[in-house]
Amino acid sequence: MANRRKYKLVSVGLVLALCVGLLAGCGGMGFLKKGKALESDRKKKVVLIAKSTESEFWKSVFSGANAASTEYNMDLMTIGPKNEEDYQTQNDMIEEAVADGADAIIFSAIDYEENADAINAAAQKGVKIIVIDSDVNSNRVECRIGTDNYEAGQMAGEAALAGEEDKIYVGVVNFDKVSENGQTREQGMTDTLKKDERATIVESVNARSTIDSAKSATLRMLEEHPEINVLVTFNEWTSLGVGYAIQELKAGDRIRVVAFDSNVISVDMLESGEVDALIVQNPYAMGYIGVESAYKVLNGYAITEKEIDTETQLVVKENMYSEACQRMLFTFEETR
Repeated sequence: MANRRKYKLVSVGLVLALCVGLLAGCGGMGFLKKGKALESDRKKKVVLIAKSTESEFWKSVFSGANAASTEYNMDLMTIGPKNEEDYQTQNDMIEEAVADGADAIIFSAIDYEENADAINAAAQKGVKIIVIDSDVNSNRVECRIGTDNYEAGQMAGEAALAGEEDKIYVGVVNFDKVSENGQTREQGMTDTLKKDERATIVESVNARSTIDSAKSATLRMLEEHPEINVLVTFNEWTSLGVGYAIQELKAGDRIRVVAFDSNVISVDMLESGEVDALIVQNPYAMGYIGVESAYKVLNGYAITEKEIDTETQLVVKENMYSEACQRMLFTFEETR
C-alpha cells in the first residue's frame, strides 16, 4: 500500500469544526430540498466485520468507528468472530449483513482468499465494501484503509538491526499465513535484514493468533536455537505470547524483542524490558476513516484516495513518554 496519503488523528474539536464547516458549505449536505425529505434522510446501515472483538486493537477500531457514525449519522453495527482464524464465521456474518439490508460493509479479512467469494457476492448485490487493516482478494472494494504493512515491516527490521551485536540471529513469530498483513510485514522485515550482513534469520514460524500458541512457539524455538538474540513478531496476540515467553525464561537481558501493537500489558513489558520496541498502528483512525469513507461512497461523494495509509509509530523505552507516543500507545479517549 505504498505512496498512500497518511492520516493522523485529530482532536474531536477539530473534527467537529471541520464537519460544521462542511455542512455549512454544502447547505446541510443536501438532506433537505424544497422542503421535502430526500432518501438520504434515512440512516444508512453500515456493518463493520472485524477479525475479532476481544483485543485492544479492535476495541480502538470500534471506538473510532462509533465516533464517526455519530458525526455522520450512520447506523453502525460492529461484529467479529471470537478468534482471528475463523474466516467461515466472517463469511456467515457477511451473508447475514446483506440479508439484513446493510448498505455498506467495512471489512478486515482473516483469509485473503477464503473471504473473497463472500465479499464479491455482497458487492454483486449492491453493498459497498470498504477494507480496513487486512486486505481481501477482491476488485469490488471501494477503498482500502490501514497500515502500510510493508513499510511497518521495514520499521521492524530496522529496530531489529538497532542493537550493537556483532551477529544478529533473528527468530520470527508470525501469525496465520493466510492473513495478508502479517505476511507483508514479514516481507518488509526480511528485505530490510538482507541489507545488513550481521543479520541471519534463524527460523520463522506461523503460530495461531493467540497468546498461548505464540508463547509455545517461542519457547520451542529458543530451546532449539539458543543462539537467537532478537525476536520479531507481528500482532497484538503474538506480541504478548513472545513477551510472556521472555518473562518465563528471564531472557530480557540477552534477547531483544521487536513487537507490534499496544495494550496495558505490552506497554508494561516495554517499561520492564521484556519488549524493546513496539510498532504501534493507528486502529482508531482505521475505524473512523472506514465509516467516513462508507458515508462518502453511500452519499455519492468521490473517493479520491483508493488506498489510505494510517500512521505507524516506532516506540522504544527512550521515547515512550513523549506526547506523540502516548497518543499512539493508548486510545484517543484515554489520552485526550
